[in-house]
Amino acid sequence: MYSIVMVLATLLTYPLYAWVLIPLGLDYLQTIVFILAIAALVQLVEILLKKYLPPLYNALGIYLPLITTNCAVLGVTILNFTKNYTYGQSLVNALGAGLGFLVAMVLFAGVRQRLETADIPEALQGMPITLIAAAIVSMSFLGFAGLTEGLFH
Repeated sequence: MYSIVMVLATLLTYPLYAWVLIPLGLDYLQTIVFILAIAALVQLVEILLKKYLPPLYNALGIYLPLITTNCAVLGVTILNFTKNYTYGQSLVNALGAGLGFLVAMVLFAGVRQRLETADIPEALQGMPITLIAAAIVSMSFLGFAGLTEGLFH
């Protein structure tokens, strides 16, 4: 769902910024306009899901409106302009970010599932082991980023 929302947010915010805010000299309103646009977009997606895909709407529950406040969606839309991406590059960046987020969540869910059956010392149970696992998963992504850095420059 994040991939879809990130791509749709980029589809909406790129023209809004490039063809409305910049020509009018209102580029300083970028963040607030993007937040409002993303909130409206998520509400539209929620309405469409409720009407056409009720099982998916029910499965997402409270998590769908929370996408509005997810900084990853806002961050991708702002990053597209700070990196001076074209419209096409912005869409690819949004899709890649959404897929990357999906991969990270699936990997972390797998780690958490393994932790449920692991013999963890009492002092590390709960939040401490969750934070340690998150740190290890993030280090693996950092290592992967270092390996692939030379491929895209």
